[in-house]
Amino acid sequence: METFLSDHRPLLKWLGLFSTLTFFLSLLIIPWIIRRLPSEFFRHLSDRRKKEDLHPLMWLLLRSLRNSFGVAFILAGLIMLFLPGQGILTIIIGVSLLDFPGKRRAKDAFLRRHAVHTGLNWIRKKEGRPPFSFDHDEE
Repeated sequence: METFLSDHRPLLKWLGLFSTLTFFLSLLIIPWIIRRLPSEFFRHLSDRRKKEDLHPLMWLLLRSLRNSFGVAFILAGLIMLFLPGQGILTIIIGVSLLDFPGKRRAKDAFLRRHAVHTGLNWIRKKEGRPPFSFDHDEE
């Protein structure tokens, strides 16, 4: 093990630097994203751009880009599980960007947790933004 560490010292330094950088970037970027989302973001019936509103090639390009970013976030989150960073939160963001069967059901189960509401809306309250509304708030 000691020879591995000494043989890969430059790589380990770069990984440490990358890990530190991603940790501090995630502390800045994730709250920034949460503050800028519309309060209706987690409602299924919100006025979002539908597939029918876009040219088929543009829809395919955007969907491919979103899924690519989702995979990148998941990989970065997995790395952050072993290095400093917000790994779990980064994985959740990555999964939310992906398209897969059962995603809505899984997202709804996650969003029904009171701690999730509290955390998301705490960040928004600090900026004077209105709290998120959720589909199950009406139930």
